[in-house]
Amino acid sequence: MSELQLLALLPFIVLAMASVIVILLIAFRLSHTVIQVVGFLMMCMVVFATWYVKDTLPKEIAPLFIVDGQAALFTGLIIFCVLVIGLFSYIYFEEREENPKEYYILLFLATLGAAILTISQHFISLFIGLELLSVSLYALIAYLRNRNNAVEAGMKYLILAAISSAFLLFGMALIYMETGSMKFAGIAAALGPAGSSPLFLMGLGMIIVAIGFKLALVPFHLWAADVYQGSPSPVTAFIATISKIGTFAVLLRFSQIIHLQNYPLAITIFSVISIASMIAGNILALQQQNLKRLLAYSSIAHFGYLLVAFLPGNEAGTEAAIFYLVAYAITLLTAFGVIILLSSRQREAESLDIYEGLIWKQPIVATILAIALFSLAGIPLTAGFLAKFFILSAGVQQSVWLPLIVLVLTSVIGLYYYLRIIITLFSSKVSTETMPKTIHPFFHISTYITLVIMAGLLCWLGVFPGIILSSIRAFLLLH
Repeated sequence: MSELQLLALLPFIVLAMASVIVILLIAFRLSHTVIQVVGFLMMCMVVFATWYVKDTLPKEIAPLFIVDGQAALFTGLIIFCVLVIGLFSYIYFEEREENPKEYYILLFLATLGAAILTISQHFISLFIGLELLSVSLYALIAYLRNRNNAVEAGMKYLILAAISSAFLLFGMALIYMETGSMKFAGIAAALGPAGSSPLFLMGLGMIIVAIGFKLALVPFHLWAADVYQGSPSPVTAFIATISKIGTFAVLLRFSQIIHLQNYPLAITIFSVISIASMIAGNILALQQQNLKRLLAYSSIAHFGYLLVAFLPGNEAGTEAAIFYLVAYAITLLTAFGVIILLSSRQREAESLDIYEGLIWKQPIVATILAIALFSLAGIPLTAGFLAKFFILSAGVQQSVWLPLIVLVLTSVIGLYYYLRIIITLFSSKVSTETMPKTIHPFFHISTYITLVIMAGLLCWLGVFPGIILSSIRAFLLLH
């Protein structure tokens, strides 16, 4: 491996080192705070390393990896999310665990798995990244084992993830048997312009099942609400953002290399899944009184929207998908940050009753949550509105009319349950729930500042998206 290839892998090497360093800190019995601070500094080093190696891209590390601008974008978004989740984790676990050391090892390993997915161009690296992510999540979901629903959620995810891994491996085996290659480019070359065989389509269908499970798309979504509710809130935020970003990144690369848009049957399947996810996700969210379950069902709908940008297979669709993921990640982290901030040792702030009249008790927190909900609903002047607009624009270019019509109609349904929560925030009936006690003022204030910044970002991206869009285009040119 050349020096330039090693340099391209620098962010991922630093990320792997973070896990090793945390293990050593635990071996020396250092405190939760030290581990948190060191982890934060290591994540900042990954960000700087990603920017430092930008001019060396693209680099292929044959046969498993390719580090290009698209991988750098997704990796940067993943590291941003884990920085925020790490901060939220401190105030969340400080009241529940005296020293949750193992949690941070699992968090960094899961992040490494998601980052590996962003640079995968081979079935082996795809499987390694996906399993590293999944195995870490098994333990993270059930981490608070004495809490109601935690072990149940962990077991559901374990069983269904194992089944999806079996589908993935069988699909890979069928495609390998047909093409004689496990590298994405090798598969594309073996298929050639002649088209696809039934064996390849069967293998592709099984891979779609596995990816559909990871993205919680209909009809592979049945785990989502129970796992979202049973997991610790920072872990739920991780599943909703980092886990899905990594999975979508490898799906996007696979489809680009094998030119998935040349296979009408595959595009039809994705169109059906997209439409079903948009409809089912929004309808299931309508009657929810639990905020985490509501966000679980709405995430099903949002990834249905995202598939509309995926279907065209053009540059506009890729740009729209990445911008949508940026807006979605910031929005979800903001919403879960409010949930974590209002949670106490005795209960999670997930019931809508807790948010009654919150604007009169904590106006800043209520305003931040309202902005996040406006963005999820796609209200103008928020990032969520422009994200949906770019998806519509990409779909119109390729005349993907039916999914576009469903997107518009189901977005109207989504307005109902998002506005219902906002009305609850401004209710004249004030909840009698007491606010959690502040234990560490520094991290508590840091969380407030982070939430204010992210809410500001949502408004800024909704009005001035040019800087983000130009950055996305600049990185996508590195291929």
